[in-house]
Amino acid sequence: MKHQYKKFFKNSKIVKFLLLSPLFFSIPLLQNIKVNAGLEFQWDQDSGYRRLKWFQKSNERRARNTIFFFLRPSDRKSDLIKLTMKIPETFKSTLKEEKINLCQVNIGGYETRTKCIADIPADIELNEDKTSLDIFPYSPIPSNKKSYAIVFKVFNPRRSGLYQFHSYGQYFGGDSVSRYLGSSTLVID
Repeated sequence: MKHQYKKFFKNSKIVKFLLLSPLFFSIPLLQNIKVNAGLEFQWDQDSGYRRLKWFQKSNERRARNTIFFFLRPSDRKSDLIKLTMKIPETFKSTLKEEKINLCQVNIGGYETRTKCIADIPADIELNEDKTSLDIFPYSPIPSNKKSYAIVFKVFNPRRSGLYQFHSYGQYFGGDSVSRYLGSSTLVID
């Protein structure tokens, strides 16, 4: 009797179809799943690299986006009189001076949204090839417990990939050399 059941299951195409059909019907459903990784990959992991926090509202290609590059209290040693940001050459976007600002920010979390609390008046200069941004606040950014952000309102680039922005700051009362503050890595899907 056992032998008859084995022979029936071995030769039956209907049973094979019923066993494999859930697999075939679930494959198209798996294509729409997006997984957001909580891991940031860096090619050059050296001790001089500092990761800065950032937030972007959209990570899709060619989408309207607001990007916040945070300067938290732990990122500043003293009052800052100048900020410089190196923008990757491959970040081909609609970057304009009037769409960039510096503000005091409330960093969002589980129950709150990230938003600017107060704008910081500053002169903003973007070089011709859009690879460097200089920000000169009218009064120094204090080294207090408040967080600040450089905010971009842009359309994302056409190409997906990782874009690493490097931030430098010139401290009040120090020498006239800008010091490395850290780097932020944007992900565009």
